[in-house]
Amino acid sequence: MNSYSLFRRSRLRLALWYAGVMGAILSVSGFGMYRAMVQANWAAIEREIESIAGTLHDSVEPLLPAAEEPTAVLQQIFPDLCLSGRSCNTTPTLIQRHTIGISDRTTYYIRLFDRQGKLLAFSPNQPLSLPKTLNRTPWQTFRTANGIRYHQFTTVLHSDNNHHQANEPSVRSSWGYLQIGRTLEPFDLEIERIQWIIAIGFPIVLSLVAASSWWLSGLAMQPIYQSYQQQQQFTANAAHELRSPLASLLATVEAILRIRQSDRQDIQMMLDTVERQGRRLSHLVADLLLLTSLEQDSLLKPFQPCCLNDLVNDLTEEFLELATASDIHLTCQIPSFEVYALGNESQLYRLVSNLIANAIQYTPKGGYVTVSLVTCDACGGRNHRTAVVAVKDTGIGIPLAKQNRIFDRFYRVDGDRSRKTGGTGLGLAIAQAIAQKHQASLRVESQMGKGSIFTLELTLMSSNT
Repeated sequence: MNSYSLFRRSRLRLALWYAGVMGAILSVSGFGMYRAMVQANWAAIEREIESIAGTLHDSVEPLLPAAEEPTAVLQQIFPDLCLSGRSCNTTPTLIQRHTIGISDRTTYYIRLFDRQGKLLAFSPNQPLSLPKTLNRTPWQTFRTANGIRYHQFTTVLHSDNNHHQANEPSVRSSWGYLQIGRTLEPFDLEIERIQWIIAIGFPIVLSLVAASSWWLSGLAMQPIYQSYQQQQQFTANAAHELRSPLASLLATVEAILRIRQSDRQDIQMMLDTVERQGRRLSHLVADLLLLTSLEQDSLLKPFQPCCLNDLVNDLTEEFLELATASDIHLTCQIPSFEVYALGNESQLYRLVSNLIANAIQYTPKGGYVTVSLVTCDACGGRNHRTAVVAVKDTGIGIPLAKQNRIFDRFYRVDGDRSRKTGGTGLGLAIAQAIAQKHQASLRVESQMGKGSIFTLELTLMSSNT
């Protein structure tokens, strides 16, 4: 299985996990919101029914004398209601509607029962399938034959007992029952509308979640895929770098074995080649080990104050002979006061050394390389004092398209030139790793044919004039 298929399958699995988790969260959240909305609407309906029943109960109860015939009393109090067993007037007047206290007569209905539970009066709009006997349960919900649901509330009506003595308190006795009901058709239609919204909206939202999960999984896998590609590229480059000197080394050894002992001069030349290739391999392995230790932060030596003046001055003197041999003018510019930074002196020495070596290597004869050290406040957007080490050359320059890759391992702007001078393409990668470990900034500015400037910015520890 190639790497692309492997990462594509990993991306698909990650997207499915994202979509599954988000789908479960949306399902639970949607069901919770649905239940909350249903319960809130149901509680609002019951509060409205109780409010109407309470208002009607308080208005009617004082008008209920216990001694009179219930039918005559009901005709006086509720002229709009139909009496059980009699013909019914279905066109109430405005005054009658006000007397009953219910304006929305298409939604609510009223029923009155005596104390034995016998139906006495009812609204003309009551469901036809209602029983004529009383169910004394306070709340009832039922469905008619045509599928419409109703919800009703029953409360007790009391009347004053007028046969008590003058010095005795009034006794309240049960007169009957008042039942207020309403159709649930608007409620059921609203619930059905919410269910349709959920049924249509949930697949759409889930599709958007799936698409977003695929996109997000791609973003999550991208740095891993890039890291994997870089690792593969590093392995290929390392194998290539090791293969060339090893092949040359083996060829030289085979040639030595075939030379007669009398040809001492030829043997000596070949041994020099073996030594040179062995040193190249040794340097390459040492650079790889150093780069690995820097990236894994395995060098636990604590940072110490480092004098950058001495570092720049020593390196300039060290490379002066190489620059002179290459007909290059190497100079340094350092301040009169000492500049200190906190770090690992040997690593900083290696960093600046690699920069100077690169500058000399890519500067033609008669060119200039300048190493400068300055201090500044808030350089590069920093909010503290900074020491800036700059290595400027008048070399061939670096193409703009390649400037963001020069710090990669084994990358060469000009591979043939680098191989001729013995470079491995790890110098700038090591410099960048050291800078990152010191929380410093290393950047490059270059123009083709005019030269390059490598700038290292370090946090300034202290300075003495």
